[in-house]
Amino acid sequence: MVSRPELRQAATVMLVRNGPSSEAIEVLMVRRNLNSDFVGGAYVFPGGAVDLEDSGDIAANHVIGLSDAAASEVLGLERGGLAYWVAVLRELFEEAGILLTAHEATDALAVNPDSSLRLAVMRDELNARARSFLSIAEAEQLVLDVSKVHYFAHWITPEGAPRRYDTRFFVAAAPEGQVAVHDNGETIDAVWIDPLHALERHRAGEIEIIFPTIKNLQAIGRFTRVDELLQAAREASEIPAILPRLTSDDRGVRILLPGDDDYDRVAAGPLGDAKSSFTDAIRAISRAANPEPRS
Repeated sequence: MVSRPELRQAATVMLVRNGPSSEAIEVLMVRRNLNSDFVGGAYVFPGGAVDLEDSGDIAANHVIGLSDAAASEVLGLERGGLAYWVAVLRELFEEAGILLTAHEATDALAVNPDSSLRLAVMRDELNARARSFLSIAEAEQLVLDVSKVHYFAHWITPEGAPRRYDTRFFVAAAPEGQVAVHDNGETIDAVWIDPLHALERHRAGEIEIIFPTIKNLQAIGRFTRVDELLQAAREASEIPAILPRLTSDDRGVRILLPGDDDYDRVAAGPLGDAKSSFTDAIRAISRAANPEPRS
């Protein structure tokens, strides 16, 4: 019997800011290390697996703006929902050096040369596993204000993948004054980009973006101002889980979404035993998943 890979919980964040014109927002994207196990070199949003440390009383004691019960209700879970928000803040700091927190005595983290250097040192220690995210919050008297991080989408890796994630996507406004810097480990680049421009560059073969990222870029690309996007996220009443299915036939490798004609008729399963076959399938699908914009 072939064992199925564990479905790991993950969280990722689309950090957004208003662009230089009033016609588009910008989103922060980071490039995965070329040696990553899965689609190395692809541009994604900061994020990763939810860790055990992201949950529990210690995490909850540093959070304001949302209780675990309220967070779990938003995500449709019995418990443990708050860990996703904590994971978003931790991953954003690890991968991009952005800290969405506040000092206990102030509304915002003071940004100056001294604090910027201290943040860089703490981030290096965190990525070296010399310190934990919550120990940094404790030492710096930081409050994790998750009220400004909004749930946006829910994607689950197709069955048959060598590694599967149950990923929640969030959206948040970028803090003033902080500069995004890749960690030169898991990520090798960090860019602010108009979502539609990112899709154009993917379509032209200049950058690689995978399917769920494409779909979320398309979703946020409909908005021209950050406040409009955040308002829509706050008002969303239901976020459906999207579990794509991969199929291969005489038309080639395709990805089916709930609601597609063949979705319920296609048996979920692996396209091949090797990890590379799945990665190749995802790359092929992603190249075809971003059609030319309508004229």
